[in-house]
Amino acid sequence: MEGIVGILLAAGVGQRFDPSGRRLKLLEPAPAGRHMGVPLALASARNLLQAVGNVSAVVRPADNASQQRLHALLTDAGCQLVICDRADEGMGTSLAFGVQANPNAAGWVIALADMPAIEPGSIRAVAQAINDGYDTAAAFFGERRGHPVGFASSLYNELAALTGDDGAKRVLYMQPPHRVSVADRGVLLDLDTPDGLKLSN
Repeated sequence: MEGIVGILLAAGVGQRFDPSGRRLKLLEPAPAGRHMGVPLALASARNLLQAVGNVSAVVRPADNASQQRLHALLTDAGCQLVICDRADEGMGTSLAFGVQANPNAAGWVIALADMPAIEPGSIRAVAQAINDGYDTAAAFFGERRGHPVGFASSLYNELAALTGDDGAKRVLYMQPPHRVSVADRGVLLDLDTPDGLKLSN
């Protein structure tokens, strides 16, 4: 069995960021922090790679210039690409693709490509909780649950069967996550809109 695998969910189009679809949010520059100016997806990938080493990035097919650039950035960073041709179905489907591509992992840490401010130490702490025997684990800042979220290999069937846009909410409802308390506001900073990028400066 392999160790913990990071799954970077990078198949979204950022509808709330740009309803016209002309700008791919994941290629926008991170507004602050140690990755300032680096494309959001690349910054998020670097954090995940630093924390767990082995990362699969779930992406859409490279059918336009923006997606081609995203694929190149993530590949050059060291991610294995998982092409999700059903990404329009939602985050649950993308997550299932990522898990199915790594069936022999000891567990998976699921991270979002539009959350570049998470410290690698926070990701590492969630991965360690899974290694310590918890079925699920998540980063908490105070009383608020953030990202990433970790899952043990025992939940493979449940994760591989996910569909739609609810992510792993159903699995987490059945298996409430172990709280991994971190002093890292980045676990809550999800950049959904252009104003969000400005406000995070």
